[in-house]
Amino acid sequence: MNDAEKQKKEQEVNEKQPLLSQPSLLNYESLGFANAVIIVYYAFCSSLMLVINKVAVHYIPAPTFILCTQLLVSVLVVLLGHKAGWMVADKLDWEKMKKFVWVVVGFLGTLIANIKVLQNANVETFITFRSSTPLVLSICDYMWLGRALPSARSWICLVVLLVGSIGYVRVDADFRIDAYYWLLLWYAFFTFDTVYVKHICDTVKMTNWSRVYYANLMASVPLLVVLPVLGEHARVWTLKWSLPGGAALALSCVLGVAMSHASYLLREAVSATLFTIVGIICKVVTVIINVMIWDKHASPAGIGFLLLCVLAGTFYEQAPKRANSSAQHGSLPQSPRPWLNLGGYGAYWQRRFQPNGREE
Repeated sequence: MNDAEKQKKEQEVNEKQPLLSQPSLLNYESLGFANAVIIVYYAFCSSLMLVINKVAVHYIPAPTFILCTQLLVSVLVVLLGHKAGWMVADKLDWEKMKKFVWVVVGFLGTLIANIKVLQNANVETFITFRSSTPLVLSICDYMWLGRALPSARSWICLVVLLVGSIGYVRVDADFRIDAYYWLLLWYAFFTFDTVYVKHICDTVKMTNWSRVYYANLMASVPLLVVLPVLGEHARVWTLKWSLPGGAALALSCVLGVAMSHASYLLREAVSATLFTIVGIICKVVTVIINVMIWDKHASPAGIGFLLLCVLAGTFYEQAPKRANSSAQHGSLPQSPRPWLNLGGYGAYWQRRFQPNGREE
């Protein structure tokens, strides 16, 4: 039997197979050890990043400057880590850079809209609007990323997310129409970014640190050009720096590196919709922190609608991947420091501990 006949036979077998089951947040055995660690890692970074950015913008009213600093620090960390042998980052390649241009467009658009939302609205407003994005992303998963449509239970959860978001808008005591214009812009960029980056993770062979390096380096170039145009360099130059402001900026840079790394790990591990659901759930911690340290939080009724959104997200079940759309990828180069290759542990643990509990 030649290769063409073998390939045809394999395709026929795949088409007869049922939908492949995927990990669920409420099922630890199917989730796997590696994915569980990645989710905890991402949740920790995501829960703190929003609040730290809010604090940093409060002390340093120059959002573009803050973003530039975070991006350049991330690039510097990857370069130094690669040189020290702690991580592996691919050299700049023109073909990969062309594919990453749209990653940068979505990345920058989301970041800029994000920081403008934080300037004009409270944290709960942003979180609640984010809670409605899985409804759109589940359709995008089906149309472009090879996933099946969600189950009836998952559709109900997604609708409850949307209802909770609308309810929050109705009772939001701090409603600002300018903030919601920025929220709509963020919504469009976030949806595009989530779907396209998942596509890149599935189709372009790169180490995770390479993705961090490419995205942050390419995104920093247009921001450095825009910075003097916006006049923020003069604002920063005349700013009276304080220890809390400097500490908030430094901490936001540290979390920026970790957040970028954790984000690409999780995007590669799960579907675009489940990636967003995880982000929504971990924002419960953000709300708790925000209520404790900040005076610009929502009303009790608003927080109630927010918790309704989070509850619905918790019970969402990830749609399975269609068998004939699954792609095979070659192995990626690994860092000589194994503890930095968190994503590389997935294949080992999934082979060793299967969902049925047996070691294979």
